[in-house]
Amino acid sequence: MAVSNRKPIRKLMAALLTGAALSAYVVSSPAVVYGQDSTPVKSMNVKVPADAKLVLSSNELIYNRDDQTVTAKGAVQINYGGYKLVAQRVEYNQKTGRMTATGNIELVSPDGNRMYGDNMDVTDNFSDGFVNAMRIEMPDNTRLAAQKGERVGGTQIVLTKGIYTACLPCTQVGKAPLWQVKAQRVVQDGVTHTVRLEHARFELFGQPIAYIPWMVVPDNTVKRKSGFLFPSFSVSENLGFGVKVPYYYVISPSMDATVSATEYTTQGFLLEGEFRQRLENGTYTIRAAGIDQNKPDAFTANTSDAEATTRGMIASKGDFQINPRWSFGWDVMAQSDNNFARTYSLEGLSQSTHTNDIYLTGIGERNYFDMRAFYYQEQNADNNSVAQKQQAIVYPVIDYHYVDPKPVAGGELSANLNFTNLSRNTASALDLSSLTSKDRFLGLKGDTSRLSAELQWQRTFTTEQGLLFTPLLAARGDAFGLGMDSPSTLGSAFSYDGNYDDNSTATRGLLTAGFEAKYPILVSTSNSTHVFEPIAQFYARNDEQLAGRLPNEDAQSFVFDASNLFSRDKFSGYDREEGGTRANVGMRYTGSFDSGYQIQSIFGQSYQVAGKNSFASDDLVNAGAESGLEDSVSDYVTMASLTTPQGISLTGSYRLDHKDFDFNRGDTTLGYSNPDFQTSVTYTHIKAQPEYGFTTDQDEIQTRAQVNFKDYWAVFGTVSYDLNNNNVTRRGIGMSYSDECTVFSIAWLSKSDTANQTASDWTIGARLTFRTLGDVNIGNVGDTTF
Repeated sequence: MAVSNRKPIRKLMAALLTGAALSAYVVSSPAVVYGQDSTPVKSMNVKVPADAKLVLSSNELIYNRDDQTVTAKGAVQINYGGYKLVAQRVEYNQKTGRMTATGNIELVSPDGNRMYGDNMDVTDNFSDGFVNAMRIEMPDNTRLAAQKGERVGGTQIVLTKGIYTACLPCTQVGKAPLWQVKAQRVVQDGVTHTVRLEHARFELFGQPIAYIPWMVVPDNTVKRKSGFLFPSFSVSENLGFGVKVPYYYVISPSMDATVSATEYTTQGFLLEGEFRQRLENGTYTIRAAGIDQNKPDAFTANTSDAEATTRGMIASKGDFQINPRWSFGWDVMAQSDNNFARTYSLEGLSQSTHTNDIYLTGIGERNYFDMRAFYYQEQNADNNSVAQKQQAIVYPVIDYHYVDPKPVAGGELSANLNFTNLSRNTASALDLSSLTSKDRFLGLKGDTSRLSAELQWQRTFTTEQGLLFTPLLAARGDAFGLGMDSPSTLGSAFSYDGNYDDNSTATRGLLTAGFEAKYPILVSTSNSTHVFEPIAQFYARNDEQLAGRLPNEDAQSFVFDASNLFSRDKFSGYDREEGGTRANVGMRYTGSFDSGYQIQSIFGQSYQVAGKNSFASDDLVNAGAESGLEDSVSDYVTMASLTTPQGISLTGSYRLDHKDFDFNRGDTTLGYSNPDFQTSVTYTHIKAQPEYGFTTDQDEIQTRAQVNFKDYWAVFGTVSYDLNNNNVTRRGIGMSYSDECTVFSIAWLSKSDTANQTASDWTIGARLTFRTLGDVNIGNVGDTTF
């Protein structure tokens, strides 16, 4: 009898599953994701494999031939095609074609949704049915409840008195979740793939804060839909209060656009547009924005913000994957003046220095290639755009690195190649005649190119006593094409004693033979482990050729500290190279204690043994001057860190004068962290460097702190103080709330600009995020990150 009646039982189960699962389709609305297919992604019917087996368990199974009913009673459990149903009673009537389930119904679908109800009644053609006291819990912790869920005509699902939330239920009985959406009726149309909410209201802390008589949104079978997005708000000193309303438009399955209108109470109407397209191997975007400012005089006088009325920009960004190893792309922007994008905080374009670049990159198992052209945009309110005009255009710079996959003489053979070509229309120089005899020439007018190639071999030997010995051989050659004006062309206001090379071409070479020796010593005690590692390096090289006679574009930034003590070439770029014979000596220590304490430190010094000291050579930008390496015996450099199980950490990095241990440069950071409180204090000291244009010591204290309380709340703040000028350079305070369904943050940040070239001295940012619904923003929260 059980076998002969398996067909009506299967039909019963399929009907029940459809009746229960139909309600899940009205739960979510689509997120805005560009470049995706907009066709429906789900069917409204329950899909069960044709060969699925049905497992039925109950206290009693009755088949009534006279009434043509099948009834399962008492602790009914049905498992069918990944669906699991639990109920007190399940009945199928073959005469009326109706299936019912009653008593603590619970259905678990293969996608993890859980549906609960008191009564379920579905027709056997699945076109009509209802569920009373329905409740659905989804895997992403979203929840839907309704007084009744009903399917009508096989195409519509209607929920009566529906409630939706992404918050966990409150432990206190009768207390509403943090937020929820209630609607008198929710109608999902399977033909138009839309959800209509009637008499909907949004509640926060159980209190209604927004009411919508009716609205229609796409259902979750549609990934994208044109329409208005959440508005955002902003507050700034010189722009006023702003309201931004974006409209999202679906052009095709692979193209879309967003048009945003922002009204500022002070400056007027800002219009933005962004077009996006996804191709088979990548994506690209095109953006534009513009405004006709109402009150330019609200900005600081004599700035580009104050002198510009009609302002705008156009930008584009693309990233494409040619194949698994090769990619190319671009990120470019052009604007009407040098501060528009920064003043109006255009997302992704408001950096103080925006880098425009076009690149081609290839990555192999043992090699790397990168070619790019770039141009820096200095975004500030200087109405003369002095810094902008002094920027070089690089077209291109090429880097190639190769490591031979096979050992060569038992060691590793590698090669590096760099080609750089750039030009500049306006020279950049600093007159330091009142401070020192050496002016700084940051960039010369004209063009230059350089090709650098280096071949290196090294091999590590380990002795029985544990000594690690690594010999090294290297050869490097550089060829220059010189077309930059001599520093002497800048006039009598500037002077340079470095004998600048006026030839059109130049070459130089460097041969290196050296070694590194390390001898780790392990000391273990009953409650700690210590590793002492003395390190010695020795590099014999010829002197740097043409030192100070060539342009220096990529080796201007130089800081000598413990991080580069053991670098073979301590210069930051290819335009300078470290020559002469030099030795680097130091000690590395690591200590670990069973109590949880850990200590790490490095201490060392560098010595110019023979030949010409590159760091004491004349240079267009004075690279190496007052660096601690300009003497034959360098300053001492050290780094140390301490972490404790109590959450206290202490780190420091210092450069101490080799003659009297005077504190020349360094940072000290003291921090503390536990689940409820995090804070840090950093003290930075940089001794006066006249040859770099810094006439006085620079001393600053930076502090940050955050206090967490009541599980979800936090208060945070920051203060930076200039000790020499008795000035607060940065300060801010904020508050945040974060739980499983809601994130809220608000922050105020003020920055001091000694050049007085920014259009806004303070910013306010706020964000309110309702999980699965969207964000409400005030200002740019990224601008208030501490």
